[in-house]
Amino acid sequence: MTVRIVTDSTCDLPAAIISQYGICVVPIYVNMGSQSFLDGIDISRQEFYEKLPAYPARLTTAVPSLQKFRALYDSLAEEGASDIISIHISSSLSAIASVAQAAARETESVAVTVFDSRQLSLGTGFMVELAARLAQAGTPVDEILGALNELVKRIHVAAMLDTLEFLRRGGRMNSMMSTFGNLLQLKPLLKMYDGISSSERIRTYKHALKRLVEMLNGYSPLEKIAFVHTSALGRVRELQQAVQALVPAGEVWIEQINPVLGAHIGPGVVGFACISKSGGA
Repeated sequence: MTVRIVTDSTCDLPAAIISQYGICVVPIYVNMGSQSFLDGIDISRQEFYEKLPAYPARLTTAVPSLQKFRALYDSLAEEGASDIISIHISSSLSAIASVAQAAARETESVAVTVFDSRQLSLGTGFMVELAARLAQAGTPVDEILGALNELVKRIHVAAMLDTLEFLRRGGRMNSMMSTFGNLLQLKPLLKMYDGISSSERIRTYKHALKRLVEMLNGYSPLEKIAFVHTSALGRVRELQQAVQALVPAGEVWIEQINPVLGAHIGPGVVGFACISKSGGA
């Protein structure tokens, strides 16, 4: 029995983890005007965030085709996969999981199970890593899926936005509200838990950082934590230092958020993904 794990580039896993477990990552398209880039292949995250502030138009993203998913699943079958678990960003945020599901139904070469992570960024990444680690250890598919369903109840993701401009560009906020929000130094705090996204409106960076720390205290004791940002390494280090007493032993990831999300939230974002030792919102 050989179980292979597939995900998409929104999972934000470190390259070393992807390589270690042989995880297959399907890149998402990022469209900047007439140019289309494959995330992580045609454009690096550093390049993306360097270009983002000066880019005047709305950026869009696109899901890979059903045929691309089918081709990947078939190629893994040819390599000897007996089963595939395809884990993707929450279906409440993207159509990726539904496209993967359609491809899975048409795939005859290998059994494919599509798992909706009900998360984003490293919230999804935590699940992909667990599945890959269990698969490498020879764990049956049903047991891996059971472990994922248990884990999703303990994962929390939150991030503070630096500006409302990119929400406005994406049509999620009108120009007047964006202007007033920036004048008032509003720092929206976006949260994700078990497929449900929510937000808080907080004034000033200082208060938003304090709120992130409060949230992590509420989620502790922690099994694992990672920090995420969009071209804001100094800020994310500040958050890490502020919660150092809560950080469990072991490697701590600090990762740039993928362009698919970055196109909507802009630069200067800082946040976290964590696994609580106990479940519940």
